[in-house]
Amino acid sequence: MALAKSKSEITQARLGGLKLPGGGEWITAARKAALKRVQDMGLPSRRDEYWKYTDPTTLAQPEAPPAALFDVGDDTPVYGEIDRLKIVFVDGVFDPDASDDLSLEGLEVERIADAARADIHWARDLFGVLEARGQTPVARPLAALNTATANEGVVIRVTGRVLRPVSLIYLHRDETSDAMLHHLVKLEPGAEMTLLENGPAAARLNKVLEVEVADGASFHHVRTQGRDHERRAHTHVFARLGTESRFKSFTLTVNGVLTRNESVIELTGDNASAHVAGAAVGDGDFLQDDTVFVTHDAENCESRQVYKKVLRNGATGVFQGKILVKEGAQKTDGYQISQALMLDDDSQFYAKPELEIYADDVACSHGSTTGAIDEDALFYLRSRGVPRVDAEDLLVLSFLAQAIDEIDSPEIADELLSRLEAWLKRRRG
Repeated sequence: MALAKSKSEITQARLGGLKLPGGGEWITAARKAALKRVQDMGLPSRRDEYWKYTDPTTLAQPEAPPAALFDVGDDTPVYGEIDRLKIVFVDGVFDPDASDDLSLEGLEVERIADAARADIHWARDLFGVLEARGQTPVARPLAALNTATANEGVVIRVTGRVLRPVSLIYLHRDETSDAMLHHLVKLEPGAEMTLLENGPAAARLNKVLEVEVADGASFHHVRTQGRDHERRAHTHVFARLGTESRFKSFTLTVNGVLTRNESVIELTGDNASAHVAGAAVGDGDFLQDDTVFVTHDAENCESRQVYKKVLRNGATGVFQGKILVKEGAQKTDGYQISQALMLDDDSQFYAKPELEIYADDVACSHGSTTGAIDEDALFYLRSRGVPRVDAEDLLVLSFLAQAIDEIDSPEIADELLSRLEAWLKRRRG
C-alpha cells in the first residue's frame, strides 16, 4: 500500500541526508533490508496510533534541533564509585582515549564498525534481527532507520559470569549533534552481565540495543538519562529470552524536552523472566514516553512492567504498555502498573495499558493511576514535626521506590535515590 503523501515527504526528506555505512556483505544486506522497511512503513507522524500522545516531528525531521549544553558543575559522575569497564561516546562517536581497554574475562567487546568489516562474525545472526521481529504487530520505523544507518556502537558477546559491569557513557559537547548508536549484546547459555548506561549523548539521539539472552543466562540493565534540559532522545531495547533466562531493565529519566523509550521483549523459552521498569521526574517543558510490548510465547514465564512518573509545571508523561500472551503460553504471570504523581494542576499523564491473551491458564493484570500527594500522609508527617517541603519530598521518593526496587544492586539503587533527592531539593523554589 502506498504511503500517504505527507508521510512519504517526511521519510524522503530524512533519508535524503543519510547513506548506508560501508561494511561486509552480511551487514550491508541487513542495512539494505532495514532501509526497505523504513521506506515501506514511512517515518512516524501524530496520526499513528502509538504516536498520538507524543509528537515525533523533531525525531523524524532531517536536522536535529539545537540543545544547549548543560553544566553539571561539581556533580560526581553517575556510577562513579563502581568498579566498571568504561566505554565512552562523545556526541555519538566512540572516544578511545577516554575509554578503558576493551577486554574483560568472560567478555568480547568490539566497535560495531570493526565487526562490520569482518566477512564472518557472530553479530551477523543478531544485527537487525530482533529489530525486524519487533516491527510486528507495531511498526517502529525509527528503529529500522537506526539499523540502516548507524555505524557507531558496540557488539558484546558474554561467555561467562562477568563480575565488572560494562558502563556506556554518553557525553554531549556539540549543541547540534545528531547521534545514531546501535549496540548488540549476546549472552551465551549460563552467562551473566550488567550493562550500565548514562549521559545525554547528543542534542538528538536515536539508539537501538538488541539483546539475545540464551538459556539460563541473566542480563541486568540500568540506565540514567539526563540531565540536559533541551535534549531529545528515542531509544529502543529489543530482547529475546531463552529457557530459564532472566532479563531486568531499569531506566531513570530526569529532564529533557522529549524522551521516548521503547522496550520490545519476547519470552521464547519456558520459565523465563522479564522485568522492565522506569522512574521519571519532569519539570516544565518535559515529555517522557515509555512504550512497552511484552510477548509471552512459552510456558510458565513471568513479566513485570513497573513505571512511575512525577510531573510538575506542565510536564507530560506517557505510558503505553502491552502484554501479549500467545496460544500455548500457559501458566503465564504478567503484571503491569503505571502511575503518575502530579505535583500541580498543569501537568498531564496519558496511559494506554493493554492485555491480549490467547491462553486460558494465565494470571495477568494491569492498572494505571494518576493523583496528587496523599494529604493524609502529608498531615501525618507534618504533625510529627517534618517541614512541609521535606514531607513532600519524602512522599515523592516513597512513590518512586517501587520502580527503583526493581534494581537488583542495592548500591546502584541507593545512588539513584540520592540523585532523585538532590533533584527535588534543587526545585523546591
